[in-house]
Amino acid sequence: MESLKNSPAIHSTLFLNASSSSQMGLQSPIFFPCSRRKITHFVIRADQTTSSHQDVTGRRQALAGGTLATCISMLSATSTSSAAETKKGFQAVTDKKDGYSFLYPFGWQEVVIQGQDKVFKDVIEPLEAVSVNMVETSKQDIRDLGSPQEVVELLIKKVLAPPTQKTKLVEAAEHDVDGKAYYTFEFIAQAPNYTRHALGTICIGNGKFYTVTTGANERRWEKMKDKLHTVIDSFKIFNV
Repeated sequence: MESLKNSPAIHSTLFLNASSSSQMGLQSPIFFPCSRRKITHFVIRADQTTSSHQDVTGRRQALAGGTLATCISMLSATSTSSAAETKKGFQAVTDKKDGYSFLYPFGWQEVVIQGQDKVFKDVIEPLEAVSVNMVETSKQDIRDLGSPQEVVELLIKKVLAPPTQKTKLVEAAEHDVDGKAYYTFEFIAQAPNYTRHALGTICIGNGKFYTVTTGANERRWEKMKDKLHTVIDSFKIFNV
């Protein structure tokens, strides 16, 4: 667990607020959304902050997708590359280069956020999105970093929510898929003008630490939770 706290990999990829980012030498910090707003542009970049809707989208993706972590290493399992199994109401994504696949709700749009490998979001509800992030690692298994609760609590504190937000870890658990260990988790992040209910999963393979997050405004949680669980449960990595 100490290696997670002191890892240069995690400190070089955290997306916090501007103050924390400058202190830690981070590049292009992504901020969190403060309000619900309709988005008219489907493709955006984190450095495009000249309009309010781009600012909201960029800020929001960090929490959705703030995604990221620490020192870990190649997993030598022998899973073969395959497309994510499709399900009614969802679309499949398979990244053959980076070795992962997942499902996202039909109608969400892909957007480009600097520092994120993949982001899909609802263009009307700014807190509803899924993001995938990867950092290189030398660790071999997610369990090398500590227990699910230890690793996830640090990830939430340092990566998935800015210090100004009050966070609560609802649940963290370990499960195995095709010989690979995944940590899945649920947490709540409370900002002054909104509360986000989020889900995530982290795992290691191909010399990378994968972080996937999704979520929704608390007021829409009951409506969206089944879909969001499907997104997280569908995420799989394979050898490349």
